[in-house]
Amino acid sequence: MFHLRTCAAKLRPLTASQTVRTFSQNRPAAARTFGQVRGYTAPVAAEPFLSGTSSNYVEEMYYAWLENPKSVHKSWDIFFRNTNAGAPPGTAYQSPLPLSPGSLSTVARVQPLVEAQPNVDKLVEDHLAVQSLIRAYQIRGHHVAQLDPLGILDADLDSSVPADIISSTDKLGFYGLDESDLDKVFHLPTTTFIGGQESALPLREIIRRLEMAYCQHIGVEFMFINDLEQCQWIRQKFETPGIMQFTNEEKRTLLARLVRSTRFEDFLQRKWSSEKRFGLEGCEVLIPALKTIIDKSSENGVDYVIMGMPHRSACFPPSCLLPHRGLRGRLNVLANVIRKELEQIFCQFDSKLEAADEGSGDVKYHLGMYHRRINRVTDRNITLSLVANPSHLEAADPVVMGKTKAEQFYCGDTEGKKVMSILLHGDAAFAGQGIVYETFHLSDLPSYTTHGTVHVVVNNQIGFTTDPRMARSSPYPTDVARVVNAPIFHVNADDPEAVMYVCKVAAEWRSTFHKDVVVDLVCYRRNGHNEMDEPMFTQPLMYKQIRKQKPVLQKYAELLVSQGVVNQPEYEEEISKYDKICEEAFTRSKDEKILHIKHWLDSPWPGFFTLDGQPRSMTCPPTGLTEDILTHIGNVASSVPVENFTIHGGLSRILKTRGELVKNRTVDWALAEYMAFGSLLKEGIHIRLSGQDVERGTFSHRHHVLHDQNVDKKTCIPMNHLWPNQAPYTVCNSSLSEYGVLGFELGFAMASPNALVLWEAQFGDFHNTAQCIIDQFICPGQAKWVRQNGIVLLLPHGMEGMGPEHSSARQGWGLSLMLQNLEEANFDINQLYDCNWIVVNCSTPGNFFHVLRRQILLPFRKPLIIFTPKSLLRHPEARTSFDEMLSGTNFQRVIPEDGLAAQNPANVQRLLFCTGKVYYDLTRERKARGMAEQVAITRIEQLSPFPFDLLLQEVRKYPNAELAWCQEEHKNQGYYDYVKPRLRTTISRAKPV
Repeated sequence: MFHLRTCAAKLRPLTASQTVRTFSQNRPAAARTFGQVRGYTAPVAAEPFLSGTSSNYVEEMYYAWLENPKSVHKSWDIFFRNTNAGAPPGTAYQSPLPLSPGSLSTVARVQPLVEAQPNVDKLVEDHLAVQSLIRAYQIRGHHVAQLDPLGILDADLDSSVPADIISSTDKLGFYGLDESDLDKVFHLPTTTFIGGQESALPLREIIRRLEMAYCQHIGVEFMFINDLEQCQWIRQKFETPGIMQFTNEEKRTLLARLVRSTRFEDFLQRKWSSEKRFGLEGCEVLIPALKTIIDKSSENGVDYVIMGMPHRSACFPPSCLLPHRGLRGRLNVLANVIRKELEQIFCQFDSKLEAADEGSGDVKYHLGMYHRRINRVTDRNITLSLVANPSHLEAADPVVMGKTKAEQFYCGDTEGKKVMSILLHGDAAFAGQGIVYETFHLSDLPSYTTHGTVHVVVNNQIGFTTDPRMARSSPYPTDVARVVNAPIFHVNADDPEAVMYVCKVAAEWRSTFHKDVVVDLVCYRRNGHNEMDEPMFTQPLMYKQIRKQKPVLQKYAELLVSQGVVNQPEYEEEISKYDKICEEAFTRSKDEKILHIKHWLDSPWPGFFTLDGQPRSMTCPPTGLTEDILTHIGNVASSVPVENFTIHGGLSRILKTRGELVKNRTVDWALAEYMAFGSLLKEGIHIRLSGQDVERGTFSHRHHVLHDQNVDKKTCIPMNHLWPNQAPYTVCNSSLSEYGVLGFELGFAMASPNALVLWEAQFGDFHNTAQCIIDQFICPGQAKWVRQNGIVLLLPHGMEGMGPEHSSARQGWGLSLMLQNLEEANFDINQLYDCNWIVVNCSTPGNFFHVLRRQILLPFRKPLIIFTPKSLLRHPEARTSFDEMLSGTNFQRVIPEDGLAAQNPANVQRLLFCTGKVYYDLTRERKARGMAEQVAITRIEQLSPFPFDLLLQEVRKYPNAELAWCQEEHKNQGYYDYVKPRLRTTISRAKPV
């Protein structure tokens, strides 16, 4: 009623006498609207009416008055009271009281007319009560919906019925109504569609229709949404009488999909009865639900759907350490939604497979899948991608979002009309995992939105063995979605048609409003947490009921047979047809040659690993540039490339300093980064830099986004003004999230190898809250997921007065996860190819420039971790000449001593190895002590893979020197534990045989 109150408020200054005129008894029918709305059949001549306006204004004011009589002018209040009291036509309007001694007689004339009708207040209260009743069902009807297929649990963990829901005639008294009011006709407000084409209904019918809309097998949560249009859209979808109708053809298609979903699980149970599959039994409707979302989205123009599933639909069990574990329903989704070849799935159960056959030996069906096929419902091509996921529950959520954003970006889909994402969740994980909340909060941020995701929750009503009352504090597992005003549709999973309707509405919502939506499939888990588990240990009552529960396929088939939609022989033929498909695929799966990892990639990079039909050469070209390119980028970086743009005075000084550096053919850290980015943009490489405050830089060194000091939100990104046909540069401040944002950027980097995607931590230690993404995705990426990824992590580091934890990027952590083969003929390139990631700590801006460019020029992709400095950003010695960045130059894995000590190596008494910023501390101390000839300092710029070959040359160069490692961190931190055994290996190789 907000709109109506607003209209009334606008009219309030006008009195009835100022705006009315008297209509004749034969006025046009359109003018009778007010009387018809009230339910009167008598003409309403001589009633006051707004001069020159529609009668809708009076109606709106009337409805506002029903809610609050004080919301209109007193003269209108008297008029409405008299009219409702049955005043004859032409007498309801009473003139305002004159300011004269005769006013008392006017009061006497007006007052009796109002007081003569004792039922006026009751009529007003009844109208208000009915509107409150309708609103109560819209808000709380889902609390009494029949959502649990077992009929023993309450999806909202509360068995009580809200006081304002009419569960019996006794509750009519809550609204001041009684049974005698059930047959009275009440006008329906504009905020409901239960009337269909009717504008008024008896109270009994109003309640019945509200019960049908909100209290059956669908529970709708949406009234927290603060957008009237969106609320009205949802009301219309669920309140309109008879709207949930399906044709016989649609019902037959639904039955066929249920057959495939159910018989697939039955087939696996027959063939591998002793294996842990984590099957879909109890929520077989998930398969037709997903296919319905895809069908409807395809009909609305989507041609690429990216999906993500958690590793299972409940909690993380000890059995995850066992081989051949599935995730609840993942195999079924692969088989019947993505349409992966069944033989490729069945061969994963081959007992002869070893851990080293493909990937790391972890579950093969944790891997992803990419498939392009025809959607038979819409006859349109559609690409389906299921992203690989770890066993860490919802960790895949932001990865899916990032990959979706990248695919939208690369195809120019700025509104999400072509590419969309579907995320599947388990109920316990959805409520328990904080990454779900972080991912939701990315959903509407400009640089992270995917323009709406459909979330499907497989709500088993149990988490491993944990009762939901012990697993969450909220009524529903889906309540976290309310923070972004996403509508939530709860549905009984044993009502397939209700599920299909909800999924259609969800797909239409996403297509219409491009916002997130949640479908909560309230179901059960027919078996234990896995097929070998005994659920009666912990949930005896639930599983007694489950043992008696008729499968949804059987129930729906019986319903369609009774309706004459199908007959029994047709149903049985559908079953035998799919069983035959499974048996034939099982026979083909016995061919050992059929297993190939190419079938398990979620993001293939066609054309990247070959050049002119041949494998790419395992070489890396020089990363240097010509001087004119360096100068051009430097000039743009030190200017404002748009007119009429006022920058901050302090920034003017920074840009001036940059310009002076360019004139002197020198770069500092920020300018080196600028030149690396700018040159890659010229070569068509898209660059995306994301993280907290990356636009300016945490330490005010970057300033890639300039802000006009006089015009709000007017910005300039000079990097996008470098070249006429350059690739775009995206730099975006993220939300205060590390886990979600890093996962998002990892997913973005999956989509294309021809992009440099970087995530910068505000401080190096901030990566600890993104540890799951690093440990589960980035570190084992190629070994476990059989895919490469070139994401770059920038981790600011430096023990510079902010405490032992806030200053450290925890280098030992990253190096302890390093995988490296020591026996390599070509250390420079083969090491990089065989390692799981690259770790560097550059001491010069020039080397930082080279390693960023090398990341793209390599013929493969590896994650890159860069420990970036803080004090070196402005250190006067941390400068690099253009000469070290020109054509023919490269990244230096090791920077050897080049001072006096190197000129006479035999006299060197000590050879110090170090990395990063501490080098400048050592050179300062060496100079202060006058030991330039006695002490040599060698910088290890690339720590992983470890540069054994180059360090061996250094050790041999100084035969009389004592070797030492120096770091600014304590001995139990930093690089010491990683470097010590590797230096010893190097020394042992340096000894003469």
